[in-house]
Amino acid sequence: MKIMVTGGAGFIGSAVVRRAIAYGHSIVNVDALTYAACLDNVASASESPEYAFEHADIRDASAMSAILCKYQPDAIMHLAAESHVDRSIDGPATFIDTNVTGTYVLLEAARAYWMDAGRPETFRFHHISTDEVFGSLGETGFFTEDSPYQPNSPYSASKASSDHLVRAWRETYGLPVVMTNCSNNYGPYQFPEKLIPVVILNALSGKPIPIYGAGDNIRDWLHVEDHAKALLLVLEKGKLGRSYNIGGENEMTNLDLVRMICAILDQLKPGKTPYADLITFVTDRPGHDRRYAIDPKRIREELNWRPTFTPETGLKQTVQWYLDNDAWLNALHTRSGVGERLGIAR
Repeated sequence: MKIMVTGGAGFIGSAVVRRAIAYGHSIVNVDALTYAACLDNVASASESPEYAFEHADIRDASAMSAILCKYQPDAIMHLAAESHVDRSIDGPATFIDTNVTGTYVLLEAARAYWMDAGRPETFRFHHISTDEVFGSLGETGFFTEDSPYQPNSPYSASKASSDHLVRAWRETYGLPVVMTNCSNNYGPYQFPEKLIPVVILNALSGKPIPIYGAGDNIRDWLHVEDHAKALLLVLEKGKLGRSYNIGGENEMTNLDLVRMICAILDQLKPGKTPYADLITFVTDRPGHDRRYAIDPKRIREELNWRPTFTPETGLKQTVQWYLDNDAWLNALHTRSGVGERLGIAR
């Protein structure tokens, strides 16, 4: 299969590119190379003759049309997005522009391409989204594909908007789409603004490890490699017009997660004192959702998918990767937002 992947130099997108190349697919990676993108993430895949890269922005309609015409993909996997909640609090306009307008532009380019090709039944537009569109859960219950949309941050609102656009293009124009909403991802190559790489980076630097509020917010953690496998499975075997929730089935409080990372670091790279001594509680961010948790019943029963990583195996593998790839991490230190507290504007 020839697949166009948007955002393929980002964290999740690059995992999809690497996995797709390993599966024998042909890939054209389309990325604007904004602050969180890194072509080193796909260095191994770029050695394949089945890999191509196009430096382009999904908001550029002419570029999207030209790329589709040039490569004639069988499918589009749309991962390009602004994704950091804290950044969306400080600057929501970029999130609306990229996640909403960019998705609209890409949908229109895809629709024109699909129609010009005679509306092939085999074409797929796979839109990748987040569980944050569903808002916040209480102490019990899970998000399902039928959960109401209740986004609480500019980021999640922008992703909810893009979800609705994709569904509308299916219902109005018949564009063959599938959709997925995932829980919090972690793993190698994650940009050091998200919780897990921030914890590792600060711990190794001897800096305070910031935890928002009391650290009792709960997330369902999904290893990015499990996610990439699930995404390609949905692309190939998911039912048209269907959405699939992808979760790691690994719920933890932020505090428990950070303590587990510190304990792994104590084992793999001992310091003079336990890394957990660096934990510092800071003012919570505005609109911080209490709990996310996904019920992955649909993808499990329809497509026979389950996560393979546990928190213990996944976090140890992730920490070891960062320890082994300090050059990759150090190269990002000067990029926007690294080491800064974002998302405190009111």
